[in-house]
Amino acid sequence: MINKLTEKIRKTHAPIVVGLDPMLNYIPKHIQEAAFKACGETLEGAAEAIWQFNKEIVDATYDLIPAVKPQIAMYEQFGIPGLMAFKKTVDYCKEKDLVVIGDIKRGDIGSTSAAYAAGHIGKVQVGSKEYAGFDEDFVTVNPYLGSDGVNPFIDVCKKEKKGLFILVKTSNPSSGEFQDQLVNGRPLYELVGQKVAEWGQECMGDTYSYIGAVVGATYPEMGKILRRIMPKAYILVPGYGAQGGQGKDLVHFFNEDGLGAIVNSSRGIIAAYKQEKYAKMGEADFADASRKAVEDMIADIDGALQAAK
Repeated sequence: MINKLTEKIRKTHAPIVVGLDPMLNYIPKHIQEAAFKACGETLEGAAEAIWQFNKEIVDATYDLIPAVKPQIAMYEQFGIPGLMAFKKTVDYCKEKDLVVIGDIKRGDIGSTSAAYAAGHIGKVQVGSKEYAGFDEDFVTVNPYLGSDGVNPFIDVCKKEKKGLFILVKTSNPSSGEFQDQLVNGRPLYELVGQKVAEWGQECMGDTYSYIGAVVGATYPEMGKILRRIMPKAYILVPGYGAQGGQGKDLVHFFNEDGLGAIVNSSRGIIAAYKQEKYAKMGEADFADASRKAVEDMIADIDGALQAAK
């Protein structure tokens, strides 16, 4: 799957991923009203609104982008109907030939980790048959429990040719409380990055590993160090736009081939119509505003990469 992601990035010239992280207050009133009319002001109604919102965003942007990243918590809050909307979103995105990164941030040990891996990127045995549960292409994994929590995911990656993005240095302000602590004179995030590189050697695609890393756009200098530590790992970069990251902050996340990183924007794209820059497009044309935000993000990152050459 890393080969497909790399090829789609080359084809689109867009090393970006759209985060499908819908909140009800992002969803235009006309979509909410239609969903509530059909399903009531219920969990089912909320899930229907999310699904219709996602579908329009995807329809407006899929030709521009290589990948999407639905954050499962935004769906889980609406219970089983929300998870059904998550699954419909995953399936629809794959129909559009998009790479799907399930932002699930799982991390446990033994059979529990194996079950997470089977449910999201693998298959589960039911009698004489096998079924793919959520069937994402990549998932995010928390490595805090060490190799015991990561190895079951790596086993599934090898079997299914799917991938992982392992949390290394996250974009949130308090990440340093643990991730920046020194261990034998080195910050913990460097040691995790080194481990990601080691894990990745077991799962190589043509050029890059199936085992990638999450490194926040808000820490560009740390990104420069981690790029050297993990030369064959794709870096998923959250924190662009709404969290403050800009194209000029991102050049160090990429390799000299212009590849090796994929930058996420969530509400900066899916709720673009709420920004002053795109407000004139109006709530009814929210998906067109999202498309314009994608085009602007592509131009920003491309401009920064060109300037850095």
